[in-house]
Amino acid sequence: MKIVDIETIPVDRYLFVKVHTDEGISGLGESGAWGYLEASASAVETFKRYLIGQNPLRIEHHWQYLYRWSHFRGAAIMGALSAIDIALWDIAGKHFGVPCYQLLGGKCRDKARVYYHVFGDTKEKLIEGCIDAKNQGFTAVGHLTPFLDDAREIPYFKTHADKIRDAIETVRSYREAVGNEVDLCIEIHRRLTPAEAIALARGIEEFHPFFYEDPILPDSFDAMALVAENIHIPIATGERLHTIYEFEMLLSRGAVQYVRPDVCMAGGLTHCKKIAALAEAHHVGVVPHNPLSPVSTVACIQLAACIPNFALQEYPTGEDKPPKSEIVKSSLKLENGFLIIPDEPGLGIELAEDAKEHHPYKPRAVQTRLHLDGSVVDQ
Repeated sequence: MKIVDIETIPVDRYLFVKVHTDEGISGLGESGAWGYLEASASAVETFKRYLIGQNPLRIEHHWQYLYRWSHFRGAAIMGALSAIDIALWDIAGKHFGVPCYQLLGGKCRDKARVYYHVFGDTKEKLIEGCIDAKNQGFTAVGHLTPFLDDAREIPYFKTHADKIRDAIETVRSYREAVGNEVDLCIEIHRRLTPAEAIALARGIEEFHPFFYEDPILPDSFDAMALVAENIHIPIATGERLHTIYEFEMLLSRGAVQYVRPDVCMAGGLTHCKKIAALAEAHHVGVVPHNPLSPVSTVACIQLAACIPNFALQEYPTGEDKPPKSEIVKSSLKLENGFLIIPDEPGLGIELAEDAKEHHPYKPRAVQTRLHLDGSVVDQ
Protein backbone atom coordinates (compact mmCIF):
# COMPACT_ATOMS: atom_id res chain seq x y z
CA MET A 1 0.00 0.00 0.00
CA LYS A 2 1.26 3.47 -0.93
CA ILE A 3 0.19 7.05 -0.36
CA VAL A 4 -0.96 8.57 -3.65
CA ASP A 5 -2.35 11.95 -2.63
CA ILE A 6 -2.82 14.28 0.35
CA GLU A 7 -5.54 16.93 0.46
CA THR A 8 -5.82 19.96 2.70
CA ILE A 9 -9.52 20.77 3.18
CA PRO A 10 -10.41 24.05 4.93
CA VAL A 11 -14.00 23.93 6.19
CA ASP A 12 -15.75 26.53 8.35
CA ARG A 13 -13.13 27.28 11.07
CA TYR A 14 -11.23 24.00 10.69
CA LEU A 15 -8.45 22.50 8.59
CA PHE A 16 -8.79 18.84 7.67
CA VAL A 17 -6.15 16.70 6.00
CA LYS A 18 -7.09 13.65 3.96
CA VAL A 19 -4.50 11.03 3.00
CA HIS A 20 -5.34 8.74 0.05
CA THR A 21 -3.78 5.36 -0.78
CA ASP A 22 -3.60 3.18 -3.87
CA GLU A 23 -5.83 0.59 -2.17
CA GLY A 24 -8.74 3.02 -1.91
CA ILE A 25 -8.36 3.49 1.85
CA SER A 26 -8.22 7.11 2.99
CA GLY A 27 -7.54 8.61 6.40
CA LEU A 28 -8.78 11.84 7.97
CA GLY A 29 -6.91 14.17 10.33
CA GLU A 30 -7.16 17.73 11.65
CA SER A 31 -4.66 20.48 12.44
CA GLY A 32 -4.95 22.14 15.82
CA ALA A 33 -3.04 25.30 14.84
CA TRP A 34 -6.36 27.15 14.76
CA GLY A 35 -4.79 30.63 14.70
CA TYR A 36 -2.50 29.76 11.80
CA LEU A 37 -4.40 27.27 9.66
CA GLU A 38 -3.20 28.75 6.37
CA ALA A 39 0.41 28.29 7.47
CA SER A 40 -0.37 24.76 8.66
CA ALA A 41 -1.89 23.91 5.27
CA SER A 42 1.35 25.08 3.62
CA ALA A 43 3.35 22.82 5.94
CA VAL A 44 1.21 19.87 4.82
CA GLU A 45 2.09 20.68 1.21
CA THR A 46 5.77 20.57 2.17
CA PHE A 47 5.38 17.21 3.93
CA LYS A 48 3.49 15.91 0.91
CA ARG A 49 6.67 16.02 -1.18
CA TYR A 50 8.09 13.29 1.02
CA LEU A 51 4.97 11.27 1.77
CA ILE A 52 3.73 10.54 -1.77
CA GLY A 53 4.76 7.00 -2.63
CA GLN A 54 5.44 6.00 0.98
CA ASN A 55 3.88 3.08 2.87
CA PRO A 56 1.27 4.71 5.18
CA LEU A 57 1.70 2.00 7.84
CA ARG A 58 5.23 3.14 8.81
CA ILE A 59 3.69 5.75 11.09
CA GLU A 60 6.44 6.16 13.69
CA HIS A 61 9.13 6.31 11.01
CA HIS A 62 7.27 9.00 9.06
CA TRP A 63 6.71 10.98 12.28
CA GLN A 64 10.43 10.96 13.06
CA TYR A 65 11.40 11.74 9.48
CA LEU A 66 9.09 14.74 9.16
CA TYR A 67 9.86 16.10 12.63
CA ARG A 68 13.63 15.78 12.31
CA TRP A 69 14.40 16.48 8.64
CA SER A 70 14.43 20.27 9.14
CA HIS A 71 15.65 22.51 11.94
CA PHE A 72 12.32 24.37 12.21
CA ARG A 73 9.42 23.58 14.53
CA GLY A 74 6.38 25.40 15.95
CA ALA A 75 2.60 25.36 16.02
CA ALA A 76 1.85 25.48 12.27
CA ILE A 77 4.33 22.68 11.55
CA MET A 78 3.23 20.52 14.48
CA GLY A 79 -0.43 21.03 13.56
CA ALA A 80 0.35 19.72 10.08
CA LEU A 81 2.34 16.77 11.41
CA SER A 82 -0.43 15.95 13.90
CA ALA A 83 -3.10 15.99 11.18
CA ILE A 84 -1.06 13.64 8.98
CA ASP A 85 -0.31 11.32 11.91
CA ILE A 86 -4.00 11.06 12.85
CA ALA A 87 -4.89 10.35 9.21
CA LEU A 88 -2.25 7.59 9.01
CA TRP A 89 -3.64 5.93 12.14
CA ASP A 90 -7.11 6.14 10.56
CA ILE A 91 -5.75 4.34 7.49
CA ALA A 92 -4.03 1.71 9.63
CA GLY A 93 -7.19 0.99 11.60
CA LYS A 94 -9.23 0.63 8.43
CA HIS A 95 -6.54 -1.55 6.84
CA PHE A 96 -6.53 -3.98 9.77
CA GLY A 97 -10.26 -3.66 10.44
CA VAL A 98 -9.93 -2.39 14.03
CA PRO A 99 -10.28 0.93 15.89
CA CYS A 100 -7.07 2.95 16.20
CA TYR A 101 -6.93 2.31 19.95
CA GLN A 102 -6.67 -1.43 19.31
CA LEU A 103 -3.36 -0.83 17.52
CA LEU A 104 -2.20 1.35 20.43
CA GLY A 105 -2.61 -1.32 23.11
CA GLY A 106 -6.35 -1.89 23.30
CA LYS A 107 -9.09 -0.50 25.52
CA CYS A 108 -8.51 0.51 29.14
CA ARG A 109 -12.16 1.63 29.50
CA ASP A 110 -15.52 1.36 27.76
CA LYS A 111 -16.48 5.02 27.98
CA ALA A 112 -14.80 8.38 28.54
CA ARG A 113 -16.13 10.96 30.98
CA VAL A 114 -16.41 14.40 29.39
CA TYR A 115 -16.81 17.96 30.54
CA TYR A 116 -19.25 20.31 28.87
CA HIS A 117 -18.35 23.80 27.61
CA VAL A 118 -20.06 26.66 29.43
CA PHE A 119 -19.95 30.20 27.99
CA GLY A 120 -21.41 33.54 28.98
CA ASP A 121 -20.74 37.27 29.07
CA THR A 122 -22.62 37.60 32.36
CA LYS A 123 -22.39 35.69 35.61
CA GLU A 124 -26.06 34.74 35.27
CA LYS A 125 -25.50 33.13 31.86
CA LEU A 126 -22.56 31.13 33.17
CA ILE A 127 -24.54 29.91 36.17
CA GLU A 128 -27.43 28.95 33.87
CA GLY A 129 -24.95 27.06 31.69
CA CYS A 130 -23.72 25.06 34.68
CA ILE A 131 -27.27 24.18 35.71
CA ASP A 132 -28.21 23.26 32.14
CA ALA A 133 -25.17 20.96 31.86
CA LYS A 134 -26.15 19.24 35.10
CA ASN A 135 -29.72 18.78 33.85
CA GLN A 136 -28.36 17.18 30.66
CA GLY A 137 -26.52 14.58 32.72
CA PHE A 138 -23.00 16.00 32.65
CA THR A 139 -20.96 15.53 35.83
CA ALA A 140 -18.30 18.09 34.91
CA VAL A 141 -18.34 21.52 33.31
CA GLY A 142 -15.39 23.38 31.87
CA HIS A 143 -14.19 26.28 29.80
CA LEU A 144 -15.64 27.92 32.90
CA THR A 145 -14.09 31.30 33.50
CA PRO A 146 -14.47 33.36 36.68
CA PHE A 147 -13.81 36.50 34.58
CA LEU A 148 -16.69 36.26 32.05
CA ASP A 149 -16.41 35.79 28.29
CA ASP A 150 -16.22 39.48 27.43
CA ALA A 151 -15.85 40.61 23.82
CA ARG A 152 -12.25 41.32 22.84
CA GLU A 153 -13.07 44.80 21.60
CA ILE A 154 -14.02 45.92 25.14
CA PRO A 155 -11.04 47.49 26.95
CA TYR A 156 -10.27 45.77 30.26
CA PHE A 157 -9.70 47.30 33.66
CA LYS A 158 -10.24 46.20 37.25
CA THR A 159 -8.37 46.85 40.43
CA HIS A 160 -6.50 43.87 41.87
CA ALA A 161 -8.90 43.60 44.81
CA ASP A 162 -11.99 43.77 42.61
CA LYS A 163 -10.60 41.26 40.09
CA ILE A 164 -9.65 38.64 42.67
CA ARG A 165 -12.64 39.07 45.00
CA ASP A 166 -15.19 39.04 42.15
CA ALA A 167 -13.57 35.92 40.65
CA ILE A 168 -13.73 34.14 44.00
CA GLU A 169 -17.40 35.00 44.45
CA THR A 170 -18.14 33.88 40.89
CA VAL A 171 -16.64 30.43 41.53
CA ARG A 172 -18.63 30.30 44.78
CA SER A 173 -21.82 30.92 42.79
CA TYR A 174 -20.96 28.07 40.37
CA ARG A 175 -20.50 25.64 43.24
CA GLU A 176 -23.72 26.74 44.93
CA ALA A 177 -25.61 26.33 41.65
CA VAL A 178 -24.65 22.69 41.03
CA GLY A 179 -23.66 21.37 44.44
CA ASN A 180 -21.04 18.65 44.66
CA GLU A 181 -22.66 16.58 41.90
CA VAL A 182 -20.76 18.48 39.18
CA ASP A 183 -17.01 19.04 38.98
CA LEU A 184 -15.86 22.54 38.06
CA CYS A 185 -12.97 22.92 35.61
CA ILE A 186 -11.90 26.53 36.12
CA GLU A 187 -10.41 28.14 32.99
CA ILE A 188 -8.17 31.17 33.48
CA HIS A 189 -6.92 31.52 29.88
CA ARG A 190 -3.43 32.59 30.97
CA ARG A 191 -4.61 36.01 32.12
CA LEU A 192 -2.95 36.19 35.56
CA THR A 193 0.55 36.87 36.86
CA PRO A 194 2.02 34.20 39.18
CA ALA A 195 1.20 36.35 42.22
CA GLU A 196 -2.40 36.85 41.09
CA ALA A 197 -2.75 33.14 40.25
CA ILE A 198 -1.65 32.17 43.77
CA ALA A 199 -4.03 34.66 45.38
CA LEU A 200 -7.02 33.45 43.34
CA ALA A 201 -6.23 29.75 43.82
CA ARG A 202 -6.12 30.16 47.58
CA GLY A 203 -9.45 31.99 47.45
CA ILE A 204 -11.28 29.27 45.49
CA GLU A 205 -9.67 26.27 47.20
CA GLU A 206 -12.72 25.74 49.44
CA PHE A 207 -14.90 25.11 46.35
CA HIS A 208 -12.75 22.12 45.30
CA PRO A 209 -12.29 22.77 41.57
CA PHE A 210 -11.38 19.67 39.56
CA PHE A 211 -8.55 21.68 38.06
CA TYR A 212 -7.22 25.21 37.63
CA GLU A 213 -6.44 25.59 33.95
CA ASP A 214 -3.69 27.77 32.47
CA PRO A 215 -3.51 30.27 35.32
CA ILE A 216 -0.47 31.99 33.75
CA LEU A 217 1.25 32.14 30.37
CA PRO A 218 2.83 28.76 29.48
CA ASP A 219 6.19 30.16 28.46
CA SER A 220 8.03 29.59 31.77
CA PHE A 221 7.89 26.14 33.34
CA ASP A 222 9.64 27.54 36.40
CA ALA A 223 6.92 30.16 36.88
CA MET A 224 4.21 27.49 36.57
CA ALA A 225 6.08 25.41 39.15
CA LEU A 226 6.16 28.42 41.48
CA VAL A 227 2.37 28.67 41.28
CA ALA A 228 1.95 24.92 41.84
CA GLU A 229 4.20 25.00 44.91
CA ASN A 230 2.10 27.70 46.56
CA ILE A 231 -1.46 26.46 46.00
CA HIS A 232 -3.53 23.43 46.98
CA ILE A 233 -5.65 22.84 43.87
CA PRO A 234 -4.56 20.89 40.76
CA ILE A 235 -3.12 22.78 37.79
CA ALA A 236 -4.06 21.69 34.27
CA THR A 237 -1.92 22.96 31.40
CA GLY A 238 -0.20 21.92 28.18
CA GLU A 239 -2.53 22.87 25.33
CA ARG A 240 0.14 25.13 23.80
CA LEU A 241 2.98 22.62 24.13
CA HIS A 242 4.10 20.48 21.21
CA THR A 243 6.55 17.77 22.27
CA ILE A 244 7.44 15.16 24.87
CA TYR A 245 10.47 17.28 25.70
CA GLU A 246 8.36 20.26 26.74
CA PHE A 247 5.97 18.08 28.73
CA GLU A 248 8.89 16.38 30.50
CA MET A 249 10.26 19.76 31.58
CA LEU A 250 6.83 20.67 32.95
CA LEU A 251 6.36 17.34 34.71
CA SER A 252 9.84 17.16 36.21
CA ARG A 253 9.21 20.48 37.98
CA GLY A 254 5.98 19.27 39.55
CA ALA A 255 4.25 22.13 37.74
CA VAL A 256 1.16 20.23 36.60
CA GLN A 257 -1.31 17.68 37.94
CA TYR A 258 -3.31 17.24 34.71
CA VAL A 259 -1.52 17.50 31.35
CA ARG A 260 -3.57 18.83 28.45
CA PRO A 261 -1.97 17.66 25.18
CA ASP A 262 -3.87 18.59 22.04
CA VAL A 263 -3.90 15.53 19.79
CA CYS A 264 -4.17 17.83 16.75
CA MET A 265 -1.20 19.92 17.87
CA ALA A 266 1.13 17.78 20.00
CA GLY A 267 2.10 15.25 17.35
CA GLY A 268 -1.10 13.27 16.84
CA LEU A 269 -1.83 9.90 18.42
CA THR A 270 1.78 8.75 18.05
CA HIS A 271 3.24 11.50 20.20
CA CYS A 272 0.32 12.00 22.62
CA LYS A 273 0.50 8.35 23.66
CA LYS A 274 4.11 9.05 24.68
CA ILE A 275 3.10 12.23 26.53
CA ALA A 276 0.51 10.20 28.44
CA ALA A 277 3.18 7.67 29.39
CA LEU A 278 5.42 10.44 30.72
CA ALA A 279 2.51 11.76 32.76
CA GLU A 280 1.74 8.28 34.06
CA ALA A 281 5.30 7.97 35.39
CA HIS A 282 4.69 11.17 37.38
CA HIS A 283 1.23 10.08 38.65
CA VAL A 284 -0.35 12.82 36.54
CA GLY A 285 -3.69 12.54 34.75
CA VAL A 286 -4.44 13.33 31.10
CA VAL A 287 -7.22 15.70 30.01
CA PRO A 288 -6.90 16.01 26.20
CA HIS A 289 -7.42 19.53 24.88
CA ASN A 290 -10.20 19.76 22.30
CA PRO A 291 -11.63 23.08 21.07
CA LEU A 292 -11.93 21.88 17.47
CA SER A 293 -14.21 19.75 15.28
CA PRO A 294 -15.67 16.26 15.82
CA VAL A 295 -12.56 14.87 14.06
CA SER A 296 -10.49 16.11 16.98
CA THR A 297 -13.04 14.63 19.40
CA VAL A 298 -12.86 11.12 17.93
CA ALA A 299 -9.05 11.28 17.84
CA CYS A 300 -9.05 12.28 21.53
CA ILE A 301 -11.38 9.39 22.34
CA GLN A 302 -8.99 6.93 20.65
CA LEU A 303 -6.31 8.20 23.03
CA ALA A 304 -8.64 8.14 26.04
CA ALA A 305 -9.48 4.53 25.30
CA CYS A 306 -5.92 3.20 25.43
CA ILE A 307 -4.17 5.08 28.27
CA PRO A 308 -4.54 4.13 31.95
CA ASN A 309 -4.23 7.69 33.30
CA PHE A 310 -7.01 9.34 31.29
CA ALA A 311 -8.97 11.64 33.61
CA LEU A 312 -11.51 13.69 31.65
CA GLN A 313 -12.23 14.74 28.07
CA GLU A 314 -13.03 18.25 26.87
CA TYR A 315 -16.26 18.10 24.85
CA PRO A 316 -17.15 21.20 22.78
CA THR A 317 -20.76 22.23 22.47
CA GLY A 318 -22.73 21.73 19.29
CA GLU A 319 -21.29 18.46 17.98
CA ASP A 320 -24.82 17.15 17.37
CA LYS A 321 -25.98 20.37 15.65
CA PRO A 322 -25.07 22.27 12.47
CA PRO A 323 -22.54 23.18 11.28
CA LYS A 324 -20.53 20.45 13.03
CA SER A 325 -23.11 17.71 12.44
CA GLU A 326 -23.16 18.57 8.72
CA ILE A 327 -19.38 18.63 8.31
CA VAL A 328 -18.76 15.03 9.37
CA LYS A 329 -20.51 11.68 9.61
CA SER A 330 -19.84 10.21 13.04
CA SER A 331 -21.40 7.46 15.12
CA LEU A 332 -19.87 8.67 18.40
CA LYS A 333 -22.51 8.47 21.15
CA LEU A 334 -22.92 10.57 24.29
CA GLU A 335 -24.67 8.97 27.27
CA ASN A 336 -25.08 10.63 30.68
CA GLY A 337 -21.92 12.69 30.43
CA PHE A 338 -19.78 9.93 28.89
CA LEU A 339 -18.72 9.28 25.30
CA ILE A 340 -18.95 5.60 24.44
CA ILE A 341 -15.68 4.20 23.08
CA PRO A 342 -16.46 3.34 19.43
CA ASP A 343 -15.64 0.02 17.77
CA GLU A 344 -15.62 1.11 14.11
CA PRO A 345 -12.34 0.62 12.21
CA GLY A 346 -9.98 3.57 12.25
CA LEU A 347 -11.33 6.75 13.79
CA GLY A 348 -14.94 5.93 12.97
CA ILE A 349 -15.60 9.25 11.26
CA GLU A 350 -15.78 10.56 7.71
CA LEU A 351 -15.87 14.03 6.22
CA ALA A 352 -19.13 14.86 4.47
CA GLU A 353 -18.60 15.02 0.70
CA ASP A 354 -20.13 18.49 0.42
CA ALA A 355 -18.64 19.92 3.63
CA LYS A 356 -16.33 22.39 1.90
CA GLU A 357 -19.06 23.70 -0.41
CA HIS A 358 -21.77 24.03 2.26
CA HIS A 359 -19.47 25.43 4.93
CA PRO A 360 -16.79 27.63 3.30
CA TYR A 361 -13.64 28.40 5.22
CA LYS A 362 -13.85 31.31 7.69
CA PRO A 363 -10.41 32.80 8.40
CA ARG A 364 -9.96 33.99 11.97
CA ALA A 365 -9.58 37.70 12.53
CA VAL A 366 -6.30 38.79 14.10
CA GLN A 367 -7.72 40.41 17.22
CA THR A 368 -6.74 40.42 20.85
CA ARG A 369 -7.99 42.33 23.87
CA LEU A 370 -6.44 45.54 25.11
CA HIS A 371 -6.21 47.05 28.55
CA LEU A 372 -7.77 50.40 29.27
CA ASP A 373 -4.26 51.86 29.00
CA GLY A 374 -3.80 50.41 25.48
CA SER A 375 -1.52 47.48 26.33
CA VAL A 376 -2.25 43.85 25.40
CA VAL A 377 -4.34 41.67 27.74
CA ASP A 378 -4.22 37.86 27.64
CA GLN A 379 -7.69 36.38 27.23
